[in-house]
Amino acid sequence: MQDIFRFDRFGRGWLLLGAAALMAWPAFHSIPARASAAETAQPDPARQLRWYKGNTHTHTLNSDGDSTPDDVVRWYREHGYQFLVLTDHNFLTSVDALNALHGASERFLVIKGEEVTSSFKTASIHVNGLDVAERVEPARDAASVVDTLQRNVDAIRKVDGIPHINHPNFGWSITPDDLRQVRNNRLFEIYNGHPTVHNDGGGGVPSLEQAWDMILSQGVLLYGIAVDDAHVFKDPGNPAVAGPGRGWIVVRSDRLEARALLAAVERGDFYASTGVELVDVQSTGTSMTVQIRRRGDFKYRIQFIGKGGQLLKEDIELSATYTFTGSEGYVRAKVLDSGGHAAWVQPVFVN
Repeated sequence: MQDIFRFDRFGRGWLLLGAAALMAWPAFHSIPARASAAETAQPDPARQLRWYKGNTHTHTLNSDGDSTPDDVVRWYREHGYQFLVLTDHNFLTSVDALNALHGASERFLVIKGEEVTSSFKTASIHVNGLDVAERVEPARDAASVVDTLQRNVDAIRKVDGIPHINHPNFGWSITPDDLRQVRNNRLFEIYNGHPTVHNDGGGGVPSLEQAWDMILSQGVLLYGIAVDDAHVFKDPGNPAVAGPGRGWIVVRSDRLEARALLAAVERGDFYASTGVELVDVQSTGTSMTVQIRRRGDFKYRIQFIGKGGQLLKEDIELSATYTFTGSEGYVRAKVLDSGGHAAWVQPVFVN
């Protein structure tokens, strides 16, 4: 299964889609609501692609948020997002009425979800289920952290949802070795905007980015998601609370529809960001190119990173290309701006 994500095969697909398609706006087209990820695994070649900004981890009054679903959705719609997944703890918030009020073809979409919230002894085990068909009852205190994670991932898959493992360093709960062992999961949070989740590690515990490189270096493919994990909408400018707008993903898809978006995410056809906007990411069988959309007088660094977290190349231009030698193991890219924001381009394995 992993071979389908080898760079020479996956990259060629991106190239054929073409850069010119990225800014086009396709006509809205709906597909069956419960179409499987496999059925929407590849975009329609007759359609043009565009980028959609969204957040996959947000809370409302239905769990421990401070605002109604209507207020939460309104905040994201009014702040330039194209899609939002509501993920209350162990609660599946209905989105039909919210889409009737706020949804708009090719402009904004609300997707149902659940943060399946569990534990193993003192470890917090939280796994988001995106577009689950029904509420998932969390599995608790299985044989180990890995077993607890696996049971919840499997339960999400069973109801046709897409799992992503949340904030591994929250409570110092999930190690890189734990993450590496979970099957049938492709996504984890490389950045979470909650102030108590320890993205940068500490005390001998690796940062989430270091953990990512450790896992990738062992040949296990994971894609990194950025989220805000927002709970507090009544005091959003306060850095001491979990406010909105701190982390998001930008997905390349042929339409603004739940199954199409999530299939693209599971293919790794997205980037994660805390404020950096990219014009384009292109891959061929021999190279990766990243192009930045400049903001004001900000300056940028584009880093290409390989096995073991090794810095392969750094460029200060708005566009940079890294040409593969074949010995990198994998290649991913990170963009840093002069304001402290970042964007992460998904890794691909290199033969």
